[in-house]
Amino acid sequence: MRVHVLQVGYGDEEPVAERVERVAALVAEQSGADLVVLPELWAPTGFGYRGWAAAAEPVEGPTITAIARAAKQIGAYVHAGSIIEAAREGADPGPQGRGRWNTAVLIGRDGLPMVSYRKVHRFGFAAGEPDLIEAGTELVTAGLQTASGSLTAGLATCYDLRFPELFRGLTEAGAELFVVPAAWPAARVEHWRLLGRARAIENQAVMVQCNTAGTHARTRMGGYSQVVSATGEVLAEAGAEETVLVAEIDPAAIVRYREDFPVLADRRL
Repeated sequence: MRVHVLQVGYGDEEPVAERVERVAALVAEQSGADLVVLPELWAPTGFGYRGWAAAAEPVEGPTITAIARAAKQIGAYVHAGSIIEAAREGADPGPQGRGRWNTAVLIGRDGLPMVSYRKVHRFGFAAGEPDLIEAGTELVTAGLQTASGSLTAGLATCYDLRFPELFRGLTEAGAELFVVPAAWPAARVEHWRLLGRARAIENQAVMVQCNTAGTHARTRMGGYSQVVSATGEVLAEAGAEETVLVAEIDPAAIVRYREDFPVLADRRL
């Protein structure tokens, strides 16, 4: 299974519509990939909170539509990163009545959205995300079929990485691969790298992390996207700049490792 991680870099000066067009074109260049992954909130910007309300759109909006078109063109699964999702007219706006979520969307090879995941853990310590968007409540997995075998992917987003119980829940739901888009700042990038390896090791699952590059809203982003094997080996790692990271994943190797070293069966709590 061939994974392409698109560590998108951007700044405040790039108009959102132009960035969507640019990133969709980049996705369309990833011929040969089985799975393409984009970062969290790459269109409305991860730390540009003040613009989120204006940038909110439904899952069927222009950002996901553009990426879905590119996914169909190359015949790959595409994790479109996340958007600020706006509630459809007449839909439940959530318990706090905000009608907005940080929502990740996984698109199928046919260009149709397969599943969406609303970020459970909101970053900001009562400001930022907690003050502006609703929290997700559900764990989300999806089956991926490739020539080298099938995998169940578990979805999480950025700050979720700090909460191991979410990933254990995904593992119990069958996940063998975690996909984590992020807008993780440079100030804490070592946490990003270490926690990704820890979540892979403790769950014996492959970890695919796609971070953002560049600087926006006066925040320098961390980069260092990585793909980590179920044994904790870093299969591929980016630097701090915009780049395309490519890694090969063997679905059968995950199964063999879990059978040869069945640590998950020894859980007591």
